Amino acid sequence: MDGAVSRAIPLSSEEEIFAESALHATIPAELFQLKELDVLYEDASNTLWTFMNPEGRPSFTPSMLHDFESWQSIITQGFGEGGVPLRYLVLGSRAQDVFCFGGDLDLFQSLIRKGDRDSLVEYGHRCCAILHRNINTLGIPMLTIGLVQGAALGGGFEALLSFDYIVAERTATFGLPEVMFGLFPGMGAHALLSRKIGSAMADRLIVSNETFTAEQMYDLGIVHHLAEPGDGVNACRDFIKKSERRHAGLVGSRKAMKHVWGLELEELNRITELWADTALQLREQDLKVMNRLVSAQARLAERMAAA
Repeated sequence: MDGAVSRAIPLSSEEEIFAESALHATIPAELFQLKELDVLYEDASNTLWTFMNPEGRPSFTPSMLHDFESWQSIITQGFGEGGVPLRYLVLGSRAQDVFCFGGDLDLFQSLIRKGDRDSLVEYGHRCCAILHRNINTLGIPMLTIGLVQGAALGGGFEALLSFDYIVAERTATFGLPEVMFGLFPGMGAHALLSRKIGSAMADRLIVSNETFTAEQMYDLGIVHHLAEPGDGVNACRDFIKKSERRHAGLVGSRKAMKHVWGLELEELNRITELWADTALQLREQDLKVMNRLVSAQARLAERMAAA
């Protein structure tokens, strides 16, 4: 990890040094060895900071999904009651000016051309399982925070909707561009947006093909806290500090809200299957639009890698 997240833990005695060493020894080393996720545990606030660090385009490629599955499994086994204390989980991105572009469009167009419904459904189901586990905070009484410091598009936007709170820098942008190539977001947008802002407004966002600002998302109640450009990490820390005394109440409130939602994994999976069926109906001209978007994302990734 770089200096963006400082541990800043005062060590005034041998006992404190021993306690800290023992604590970190209980965290599985595999958590810090994931290829496309940078992870840091901050003892002082019991916060797990994670930043997506993709190899190539900042999208949910199969390798990125594999890292998220491993990440969730390790956290579930090693943290929470009887394990390492965990009160806050933060997810951001290392990609410059991008949170995540969402689904792996390069993979999608390949599978669509082959007529491979099974692989499209398998990909969607993996995404839904990750999303659903995050909605339920991995069974740990913690608060989850999505940190947005760039563009959150398609599945990147959908992923954020599974977090308890979203902190966004004012320059961040949000959008669901799937309709531009004849598709719709299939991994949570309908289920979560309709519950958060109502079905009519959700439909407006989904079919508009517009890009929305952080301020607009804040006004809709999707974004919970706005931060100045470059100050997202500090804004998360400030939120964590202010939330500490009411942590139990916030956790309970979010759990109650999700109980009201009644969102089961089966619903998410069924929508993904509808998405796969729709994808197989795309025309050649739709796939060409998708390919142009893939090319634009690749060029951006190359510029970021060269910077």
